[in-house]
Amino acid sequence: MPTPVILDVDPGHDDAMAILLARADPRVDLLALTVVAGNQTLDKCALNARRVCTIAGIDDVPIAAGADGPLARSLRIADDVHGASGLDGPQFGKPEVDLDDRHAVELIYDTLRAHPEPVTLIPTGPLTNIALLLREHPDVRGRIHEIVLMGGSTGRGNVTPYAEANIYVDPEAAAEVFESGLDITMVGLNVTHQALVTGDVVARLREIGTPLADTCVQMMTFFGSTYRELWGMPAPPLHDPVAVARVIDPSLVRCVDAPVRIETRGEYTAGATVTDLHHLSGRPDNARVAVELDQPRFWDLMIDAVADYPANLA
Repeated sequence: MPTPVILDVDPGHDDAMAILLARADPRVDLLALTVVAGNQTLDKCALNARRVCTIAGIDDVPIAAGADGPLARSLRIADDVHGASGLDGPQFGKPEVDLDDRHAVELIYDTLRAHPEPVTLIPTGPLTNIALLLREHPDVRGRIHEIVLMGGSTGRGNVTPYAEANIYVDPEAAAEVFESGLDITMVGLNVTHQALVTGDVVARLREIGTPLADTCVQMMTFFGSTYRELWGMPAPPLHDPVAVARVIDPSLVRCVDAPVRIETRGEYTAGATVTDLHHLSGRPDNARVAVELDQPRFWDLMIDAVADYPANLA
C-alpha cells in the first residue's frame, strides 16, 4: 500500500520538483498540497503551486494556502535564490488548477481526520503551518504517522553561518514542532548538498524530451545560475525532493538518531538546528537526522518521476 502523505511547500524551484516526485511515484499517495510563505510571499508561492500542478496535469490533489508569515517574526523571502516570482526561469501560462477555499491548516486537519490511517507530513518550507496545526488541533496528533521535513543542518547554514533558510524564517515554529514529541526526520543541508544538479543530471532531464521535462530544465538552469552567483557553486543542491525520497524509499537516505534543539534567541545563531550527533548534552533523542544520500538511486528516482508524466500534459 502506498504511504499517504501531505506535502507542505513554499515553491521554490526545489519544491516544484518535490511536488512532481510526490505525485509521480506510486509508493506515495499525495492526499493534499498546502502552501506556506517562505521562498516568496504566500500569494506567489500559492500561484507557483498551481502553476506546477497545471503543467504536470495534477488536477486531483487539493491545494490550499496557509500562513502568510512566521509566528513571531517578519517574513524573509529568498528572491535572491528563486527570483521575483519565486519560480523564475520558465514562462508559465495561466494556471488551470484552483485553490481550495480552506486555510491550509484546515485542509490538513480535515484530511488527517478523514483518512483511515495515519498520514505522513512532508514540510519543505518554514514549519509555520505545521506548528499552527498542532496548536489549533492537538486532537490530530495521533493521526500523524511521522513528519519528514526538509530543513536545518548538522553543520553549516545557507542564510547565516549556522541557520538553514526554512528554519531561519520561523525558528519559533520549528522549535514547537521539534519539541512536539512526534516522530520527526530532519533532512538538512548536510545531506541535500549531496543531491547536486550537475550537467549530467540536466542532460538526462533534457533527453526525456517532453514539455514538462523541458520546463524542469529551465527551472534547474535558473536555479543553478543563482547558486553560482551567490555561492560560487557549479551545481545547485536539489533540497526538497530528498525529503520526499526518504518517504518513498527510506534506504535512499541514511539517518541517525540524535537530540535536535532549535536556537531562537542567539544573536548570531538564531534558526540554528543544534544537532547533538555525539550525545554530549545528555538530552534524549527527538529526531532522526539524515546524514547520507544514495546519490545514483536518488537521481534515477527523480529522472524516472519526470519521465513518467505523459508528454501531452505540459
